[in-house]
Amino acid sequence: MSNVVLVVDMLKGFMEPGHNLYCGDGCRDIISNVRTLLEREKNQGSRILFVSDNHDPDDLEFQMFPVHCVKGTDETNVVPELAEYVEPSGGNVLPKSRYSGFFGTDLADQLEAISVDKIIVCGVCTDICVLHTTADARNRDYQVEVPTDCVASFDGDAHAWALKHMEQILGAKLVQAVA
Repeated sequence: MSNVVLVVDMLKGFMEPGHNLYCGDGCRDIISNVRTLLEREKNQGSRILFVSDNHDPDDLEFQMFPVHCVKGTDETNVVPELAEYVEPSGGNVLPKSRYSGFFGTDLADQLEAISVDKIIVCGVCTDICVLHTTADARNRDYQVEVPTDCVASFDGDAHAWALKHMEQILGAKLVQAVA
């Protein structure tokens, strides 16, 4: 049994200024904490998987949100600060087109194949893709940890609500990655 770290949407399209869905400077603050988490988990033998927003140009999600992270664009790339954790083959990057990393991907199959002890979910946005990925992991009876210093959102109130919901309703364990 081993841990898996799901790094949700730590992509240029959300994390770098100038993009349609830039999550804001506060979201950039978690990058160093996520690096610390990934280094620690890698050294402990955990599997690191990047769950990456990756939309068709006419995706219906663009009726709610501005166009972002379109397939084949630079916006879908993991931020340079975390790129060293992407396998050269890109085999640990799972493109997704909806909020949950489980929807329309082979994430469930990958997790089943490696006999997961615990899933650690980090990234952005706490109240959208992190929340929905956590909910789907808990609905599959996985133990889930969410390091509160490794998640962020452009909406502070929604971020706080999502953390409370993940802990009190979904049963995720809230932890700190960096002491």
